[in-house]
Amino acid sequence: MQPGQEMYDFAGKLFPIGRSLTGEGVRDSLNMIREQIPELAIKSVPSGTRVFDWTIPQEWEIREGYIEDEAGNRIADYHKNNLHVMGYSTAVDKYVSLEELLQYIKVEESQPEVIPYVTSYYAPRFAFCMSKNERDALKPGTYHMFIDSRHFDGVLNYGELLLPGRSDKEVLLSTYICHPSMANNELSGPVLVTWLVKWLKSLDRRLSYRIVIVPETIGSVTYLSRNLEQMKQKTIAGFVLTCVGDERAYSYLESRKGNTLADRVMQNVLGFAHPDYITYSYLERGSDERQYNAPGVDLPVCDFCRSKYGEYPEYHTSADDMTLITPQGLEDSLNVMKQVIMALEYNRFYRVTCLCEPQLGKRGLYPTESRKGIYHEVKKITNLIAYADGTEDLIQISSRIGVPVEELIPIVDKLCEAGLFEILDDNKSNTPQ
Repeated sequence: MQPGQEMYDFAGKLFPIGRSLTGEGVRDSLNMIREQIPELAIKSVPSGTRVFDWTIPQEWEIREGYIEDEAGNRIADYHKNNLHVMGYSTAVDKYVSLEELLQYIKVEESQPEVIPYVTSYYAPRFAFCMSKNERDALKPGTYHMFIDSRHFDGVLNYGELLLPGRSDKEVLLSTYICHPSMANNELSGPVLVTWLVKWLKSLDRRLSYRIVIVPETIGSVTYLSRNLEQMKQKTIAGFVLTCVGDERAYSYLESRKGNTLADRVMQNVLGFAHPDYITYSYLERGSDERQYNAPGVDLPVCDFCRSKYGEYPEYHTSADDMTLITPQGLEDSLNVMKQVIMALEYNRFYRVTCLCEPQLGKRGLYPTESRKGIYHEVKKITNLIAYADGTEDLIQISSRIGVPVEELIPIVDKLCEAGLFEILDDNKSNTPQ
């Protein structure tokens, strides 16, 4: 089975689970991911814990939620679609008129056929969500509003994994797992991270990889409150992976300053492989990159997406279902991130070891017979050598000479094996250029 189909099937297993900031849905999802990557550690932080300017909220548990008409028909039912109850709703058991009921119904006015995704994490209230068409079809009468939920001191859960490499310099891969049944936002991110980890485990890694799967915002704030100092010392690039499962255009959201190694490698890989990709300014941020880039945190983190959150019509609605993502969309995103990682693995400062052009022919790197049209492939080698003076890293040289990093990697290997390249201190690669 192709990786994309495996990823899609796994997303389908996760899809029905009711997730929120906290609770069994998050734990069940993390445990299912741990079945795929057993090394994943699932951590717990108690409610009420102060994390920078935030406080871990109480845990939310919901057993049932519905609106019922006088004939016993359920108009909205949490067990049929977990978007029908606003996230973190307080309990209610009340009979009301249609006029009063309408005060507690959320719809998406511009999309009359979809159920919106609505939450109230930090203010106690309750509400139901349904399509505008369903709301408008309600008849006058008495309705039963019922939500069996509770808030209690529990824990916030997140998953983390550190895959060590020969260097302690780290690449951060972060995604979030707090959304209920929506496929692109956000099951595609955790699924992509899961399959990236499977591949990374088989890679002869130079760099180390920090994998973080958290509830959005409060999860990344919590994680940073516990790990910030070592992350600031070790992180050379980081990526928030979100909304990566459809087959629309690729997109990338810049880091706060837009000039980090993460920005450069994403621009390089997408620029060669998918030149129609969309760049979003940090001013259009909206996910955990806000925390990783915050002043004083200042980690080199950008976003990788297909259809960016907030920019596609199905976003935060019931239309973001399993028909929106595809095996091909997931696999293509996996391949992009593999290219990004391989570019980072090889992104060092190389310097040619001899003066003037080296004689490549005697090393089997240059044709010994000269004829018209034979130099196209050779030009990649000679141009790489021409700029390998130790002042620019491989990503910069790739962009300068117009050759993708993945095509330069085998050439670098050959030149290193031949003793024609020396590797300088690659700590410089974390310096914005």
